[in-house]
Amino acid sequence: MGHPPLEFSDCYLDSPDFRETLKCYELELERTGKSLKELIKDGNSVITAIRGYSVALQKFSQTLSMFQFDFIGDSLTDDEINIAESFHEFAGLLQEVEHDRMMLVQNASDLLIKPLEKFRKEQIGVTKEKKKKFEKESEKYYSQLDKHLNLSAKKKESQLQEADEVLDKERVNFYESSVEYVYQIHQVQDRKKFDVVEPVLAFLHSVLTLNNLTVEMTRDFMPYKQELQLSLQNTRNHYESTSEEMEELMKRMKQPSQISKMHNLLPMEGYLYCQEKWALGMTWVKYYCKYHKEGRLMVMVPCEQKPTTKQGPTQLTLKSCFRRKTESIDKRFCFDVETNERNMPVTFQALSEGDRKMWMEAMDGKEPIYHSPIHKQAESKSVNRSSQSEDVDPTNPGDVDLHSSDWDIKTITSALKFYLRSLSEPLMTYSLHRDLMCAAKSDNLDFRLSEIHSLAHKLPEKNREMLEMLIKHLVNVCSHSDENRMTPSNMAVIFGPTLLRAKEETVAAMLDIKFQNIVVEILIEDYKKIFSNMPEDSTAPPVPPPRITPRKRQPITISKRPPRVYPTLSHDNFQNTENGQEASSTVDVSASPVPLQRTKPVSCIPQVPREPPPRLALMPRPSNRQERHEDSEAGKVDDTRQRPDSSSAANGESGVYVSRVPSFQGRRPPPKGTSGVYVAENVILTRLSASEFKYVQKN
Repeated sequence: MGHPPLEFSDCYLDSPDFRETLKCYELELERTGKSLKELIKDGNSVITAIRGYSVALQKFSQTLSMFQFDFIGDSLTDDEINIAESFHEFAGLLQEVEHDRMMLVQNASDLLIKPLEKFRKEQIGVTKEKKKKFEKESEKYYSQLDKHLNLSAKKKESQLQEADEVLDKERVNFYESSVEYVYQIHQVQDRKKFDVVEPVLAFLHSVLTLNNLTVEMTRDFMPYKQELQLSLQNTRNHYESTSEEMEELMKRMKQPSQISKMHNLLPMEGYLYCQEKWALGMTWVKYYCKYHKEGRLMVMVPCEQKPTTKQGPTQLTLKSCFRRKTESIDKRFCFDVETNERNMPVTFQALSEGDRKMWMEAMDGKEPIYHSPIHKQAESKSVNRSSQSEDVDPTNPGDVDLHSSDWDIKTITSALKFYLRSLSEPLMTYSLHRDLMCAAKSDNLDFRLSEIHSLAHKLPEKNREMLEMLIKHLVNVCSHSDENRMTPSNMAVIFGPTLLRAKEETVAAMLDIKFQNIVVEILIEDYKKIFSNMPEDSTAPPVPPPRITPRKRQPITISKRPPRVYPTLSHDNFQNTENGQEASSTVDVSASPVPLQRTKPVSCIPQVPREPPPRLALMPRPSNRQERHEDSEAGKVDDTRQRPDSSSAANGESGVYVSRVPSFQGRRPPPKGTSGVYVAENVILTRLSASEFKYVQKN
């Protein structure tokens, strides 16, 4: 319940009821002042927290932008470029969000704190001053009244008349201070209804506007997120397939036969200890040596550098090499080398007997390599036995009923893959491997397709026919990707290393598996064009060499969107609303994004929100009875909007009236997953009508 009104006429009576009512108003103002202090304190805390959060996110975005991805290999796939640039995209998006946040909260103090402080000082503070004056004048008046009543009637008439004049003067001062105090109480009670609510409304609008911007940026971010997730999944698939190949290569490299094979490759290089003779004695110095057979050049790089001097590599031209007899030196695994640069032979110590034999073989040394006849015979038998097991019996062509229920699909597919991997030369041949890799590494997507199209028709006829048959089957399998999850990208991961492989297995060749997968993916996606049409005879651009640095373009991006333009928000936006100029925007956030299929590089462009329907201006109240009667019939159409309040008119309020605004909680949009429209509007005296709101929902 509200307090009873303070009438100015009660100031002259100064009754106990008047004083009691006045006390109630004073307690209410005291509570209002305390509440304003708490509101201002908490508002400052919120603003400080928002700014601190924004500063932390800006620091996080700077760290993301400074993060660098280094990749192995001479070229990057489009997926790897997306991943390499992802942190820069994240940083740009966060910086854009925080820029908008700082733009909206930097004037939060002007919107919220300063207006509340102004009201507390100018209105409540002035009321307290009026109260002090009222109490002072009241005390003076009643003190003078007591003195006046205690005057003796025997006083002279002139003295009594003078006393009456003094009392009248004090009474006038008391009445004036009382009336001014009551007037100020009415002023502060009325002004706090809008002077306190408007700043909070303005601040709340800024917070909701920021949330609305975040929703829009999230909507813009979704296509980029889905494309990046595809890149991450493809890169993960490439890694899993490459890691298996890499692990197999590592195991093969550990085998003694492979170690011996690698040491036979030119140039021969490794660690050797060299005997160096000095005037005071002899020492063994460790060198990393590399022998070039073509020029018979031995390059020796010292491994133990002296702290004072830095010794460069030593080059020796080889004349001859021979094994050092064991009885002639106390070291094992030694051999001598005669050079053009030195008069005396140079003695080297290898790391093992096998290492010495490899060095001598590379240098055409006099130490021969003998094989046991028994070992040769056993090896020959083993080879013959292995060959007989792999040969196909011509009397048994291998016709098998693949539709029989006895065969499992996985068994048939594994047998097909094993057959293709067991070919002495891959189906797409060694001779075209380098050209196919260069085509897959090209920046130009059209060039990739045209070059692979041309190279596919350069295959031998039997290879091309089998490749066409296989790719046709893979296209059929990929057409059911909704059920079997075998998209062209996933299928390429499986058959890329099967249809293409480098002639020599190295780490660099393992890193090119991802580009082999790209070739197979293009063959599947463009099967009809590649195998149904001959390549065009137009002069193709030269094949670009492998890149040393990553490509400059960005296949997908979000941070390069056109900048948003937002109106400056100030406290003036929430005043002078009688002209009916208000801003509103509608954003549909209920629709979930649809997953995209990878086609070509995309960029995210923000969508412009649809303009809301025009608002209806405030309706002035009819000035006379006749006009009121005419408007009463029209008012029946929308009774909730134009129902006059007779009590407000009787109290002398303004002729402008509005209906009661329903609770915001009742107008909140439905939960996520249902259709609805989020309406963020700047409203003080007007609101969307029911028909207008339905129009927004419909559109």
